[in-house]
Amino acid sequence: MTTIPDLRRTMRKAPRPGDRIVGWLAPHGIDVLRVCLGLVITGFGVLKLFPGVSPAEPLVTRAVDILTFGVITGQTAMVVTAIAECAIGLMLISGRFLRTGLILLAGCALGWMSPLALFPADLFTGGGPTLEAQYILKDLVLGAAGLVVAAKALGARMTVGTG
Repeated sequence: MTTIPDLRRTMRKAPRPGDRIVGWLAPHGIDVLRVCLGLVITGFGVLKLFPGVSPAEPLVTRAVDILTFGVITGQTAMVVTAIAECAIGLMLISGRFLRTGLILLAGCALGWMSPLALFPADLFTGGGPTLEAQYILKDLVLGAAGLVVAAKALGARMTVGTG
C-alpha cells in the first residue's frame, strides 16, 4: 500500500514542464548572452566606421576629445572607437581572447557612460532624456550583460536550483 509520504516523494520527482529548458539554459544561457552581446557591440561599432551613419557620432567625438585631452579628435575618434568595439564584439562572439575582450569592454563601458558626467545638461532636458541619453542608457544594459559574461569567464557557474 502506498503511504502519503511515498506519494509525495514520487510527485516531487515528476519533471516540471520547464525542466528541460532550464536544464539547457543553465550551461548555455550565458554563452548565448555573450554571443548576442558581441553581435550588438559589433553592429554599433561597424556603424561608426562610416561617417554620418552612427547617431552617436557627435557624442562620441565630443567625449573622446575631452577624455583624451584633445589628442584624439573628430573622425579619428570615431575610427578608434569603431575598431575597439568591433574587436570587443568579435572576441565576445568567438570566445577567443575573451578576458582581453572583457577588459576592453570595461574600458569602453566607462567611455560609453562618460557623457552622463560630461554633458548632463545636453542629455536631459525638461522633457526627459534626449535620444542620445537613451542611447547611453541602453549601454547600461550592455555593461550589465558584460558583468554576467565576465563572471562566467572568471569561473562562476550557474546551477539549476532545487526549489
